[in-house]
Amino acid sequence: MKHSMFQWLPILCMTVVLAVSPVAATRIDIPRLSPTRGVILKQPEILKTWSSKEFPTFYYNQTLDHFNYRPESYTKFKQRYVMNFQYWGGPNAPILAYLGAESSIDSDLTVIGFLNDTAPRFKALQVFIEHRYYGQSIPFGSREEVMKNASARGYFSSAQAIADYAQILLHIKKEWHTQHSPVIVIGGSYGGMLASWFRLKYPHIAIGALASSAPILYFDNITLTPLGGYYSVVTKDFKEASETCYQTIRNSWSVIDDVASQPHGLANLSRKFKTCEPLAKASELKNYLNDLYSAAAQYNQPPEYPVTVICGGIDEAANSSSGNEDDILNKIFAGVVAYEGNEPCYVNPPNNLSETEIGWQWQTCSEMVIPIGSGNDTMFPPSPFDLSSFESECKRNYGVPPRPHWITSYYGGHDIKFILQRFGSNIIFSNGLRDPYSSGGVLENISKSIVAVKTKNGSHCLDLLPGSKIDPQWLVEQRATEVKIIKQWLANYFADLRALIKH
Repeated sequence: MKHSMFQWLPILCMTVVLAVSPVAATRIDIPRLSPTRGVILKQPEILKTWSSKEFPTFYYNQTLDHFNYRPESYTKFKQRYVMNFQYWGGPNAPILAYLGAESSIDSDLTVIGFLNDTAPRFKALQVFIEHRYYGQSIPFGSREEVMKNASARGYFSSAQAIADYAQILLHIKKEWHTQHSPVIVIGGSYGGMLASWFRLKYPHIAIGALASSAPILYFDNITLTPLGGYYSVVTKDFKEASETCYQTIRNSWSVIDDVASQPHGLANLSRKFKTCEPLAKASELKNYLNDLYSAAAQYNQPPEYPVTVICGGIDEAANSSSGNEDDILNKIFAGVVAYEGNEPCYVNPPNNLSETEIGWQWQTCSEMVIPIGSGNDTMFPPSPFDLSSFESECKRNYGVPPRPHWITSYYGGHDIKFILQRFGSNIIFSNGLRDPYSSGGVLENISKSIVAVKTKNGSHCLDLLPGSKIDPQWLVEQRATEVKIIKQWLANYFADLRALIKH
């Protein structure tokens, strides 16, 4: 099966690039937190044009800056949101609101199925809201102009984004005369973080939140995550799939370095891996492999299970090898072909940066500082996250340093159970333990209504994808548990509302 990693780069950023990668300590890109990427890699045809009749589009005249009173703060821009009325029971029926993340909402409308699968049960209105600075929701005109302007970039933050969502949801309730409709906010990955933070910051607007694969504890040493938290899970996924595959990958990095150091070594590696352009340095190949393994683990979902696909290629090649350096490289390349399919070339194809790559890099260089590095316990070369280098690189690129402690200052996170059980409520944190980002997720219940729903075999945001007849039973049960919890939230809300009206 074809799993081309790069085919859809012009549509939506598909590349998983790593913070301070084990093979390139100056890289500042933190792995994408996309709920849709895994599906699009497997099923690119799913990016069909969505029906404008089913999902009519609206634009809200959004305020640029919600937190200041300078004249420029009142500047307006058009923010896109899409609604689906198909199952809506009318005024005061529930609203399921999907909070967009680091991409256009176009892919969400076809890939995120949880809302459409759940809406009929609750006669709910569906709303998808686009994140500012992505898709068609760009202040100051073109994206290129905005991202080159330091002042314009300053309004590109998570706090501004969830304030946007608050304004739009209040606007919808007013426009459609549905003031008493309970709102459930839903998000995956970075959007899942936004959903949980929205519930904490705007409890008067949303009565609950489903936060899928949201690593809200991966900031500022909240959980003292082991040095290789993200990479430790990637390694575990591969080791469980095949011990020999894991060992081959672990041994391959030094082989690549050794071959690259020899006369014509880079040329030989370029031929061996059919690179699209000749390798200029070994790190180009190592970064590519690093990203490929991490993407496979993060989206290691049924029925194919990409980790198993890669290991199948590596192990099949191993059956006919003798164990020398060239054989190890043959095995690694066989894993690449098994995952990517037969392509004219691999590794460094031509690539124009997508809006997601550009936007997410700014977000991680400003506030979304997730300290991902690798230790000695992974199949990757050790490379601890170096905050000092990260800050220097970000400042070099953008003129300002990141704020690595801002997320926990603004949203909290430290001593989360001690704090949230005293004032928070109605949040589902769902995680699949095969997802590397689950190492920064909430995996235990915080209170009776802030709960963790986790699956041993789940991957990144798998519960948000459309239900299928071939879904494994554990996934069916995970979604059913989430719906049951939401059903209880709604029942409690309507009971309280009836009591309020009665009195």
